[in-house]
Amino acid sequence: MKLYCSHTSPYARKVRLLIHEKGATARVTEETVAALEDPAALHDANPLGKVPALVMDDGTSWFDSPVICEVLDAVLEGPSLIPQSNVERFRVLRQQAIADGIMDAAVSIIFERNRKDAEQSATWLGRWERAIMRSLKLLEAEVTDLDGPVDLGVISVGAALGYLDFRHASLGWQEKFPELAGWWRDMARRQSFADTAPPA
Repeated sequence: MKLYCSHTSPYARKVRLLIHEKGATARVTEETVAALEDPAALHDANPLGKVPALVMDDGTSWFDSPVICEVLDAVLEGPSLIPQSNVERFRVLRQQAIADGIMDAAVSIIFERNRKDAEQSATWLGRWERAIMRSLKLLEAEVTDLDGPVDLGVISVGAALGYLDFRHASLGWQEKFPELAGWWRDMARRQSFADTAPPA
């Protein structure tokens, strides 16, 4: 299997974390690409031109990080990271959804700030930042739900928080949400997170 990814993408990091937690790094080859350069190999794997994209040994391709995580959790050996029982499964998928929403807003801010100053929308920048802060407030209130065995929810939240540290340190989120920050500092020391950390 081949995973097209960027080591700065929080979505790709989520998938890479799952692979590490499954103990399956030897089974999935990483192909680092720059999606904005429109590489043909990435387009063949994902016509949307986004990372991550997964190509199976038979040539089947999967894209969008939640789908890729479902596929890999099903086909790779190792601990199941998406519970089968409805209550636990829905909890994990909800955590993934809020984490992915944080990533969406955080990435959108980066793209908007890369535009010329006169073209940037203060309205949208404000909306995205407020969405991040509301989401962090929710995670702060529910931080004990992140305790226990590592699963896709934990992985997703960690990938989102790591991206905020990487690209949005100016938000000062750790000072505003100390319980969540403490949880993240502990999780960031886990080997899978250390191995997938974005470049300094």
